[in-house]
Amino acid sequence: MDHLHTFYTVIDLGGTFAFAISGAIAAKVKGLDIFGIIVVAFTVACGGGILRDISIGAIPPAGISDWRYLLTSLIAVGVALGFGPMLKLLNRPVILFDALGLSLFAVSGAEKALGYGHNYEVAVMLGILTAVGGGVIRDIFLNRIPVIFENEIYASAALLGALVVVAGDYFSIPNGWTFPLGFALCFVLRILALRYHWKLPSFNNSNKYSDGI
Repeated sequence: MDHLHTFYTVIDLGGTFAFAISGAIAAKVKGLDIFGIIVVAFTVACGGGILRDISIGAIPPAGISDWRYLLTSLIAVGVALGFGPMLKLLNRPVILFDALGLSLFAVSGAEKALGYGHNYEVAVMLGILTAVGGGVIRDIFLNRIPVIFENEIYASAALLGALVVVAGDYFSIPNGWTFPLGFALCFVLRILALRYHWKLPSFNNSNKYSDGI
């Protein structure tokens, strides 16, 4: 169990760093002050994990009980603010780090739910929740429509990553194989969807109905 705990913590901290950078950069672009940037970065980085831990009974959640999560978020804020010119060399850094965090949390959320004895359905749902929860909080804080409510391939990419982890557990495949595979598939799908403008089907009935329903 100690080995599993260490494994989850390392992956969570990696996802925390990636999401915190995306949150800090987005908050900086919106013109928030340093306190606002830190708050957005931390809640983006730890929001999904906190919701996951509450759901599986891992109380208190690691995001608020383990000082390493706050420290990781602060380091990410420092990187986002101190190395802004370097990050600008990356193509749309917010999207890149958001995709990294999405992929890491999708697989770690599903894996942790399985480790706590929950069934496959719960593992998949919590993998998605862990992955998209922080992004939803970020978008609400920054007064934007959350990505998962638009026709972006976002939560569906997290679904794919979580399903790979669950399928690996079902077929008794070591997570040393399924974890990186789930991460890679989620990340690549998200990046390709952005690159080639892949969208989920959307339905607009505004022209059909005149009563606004």
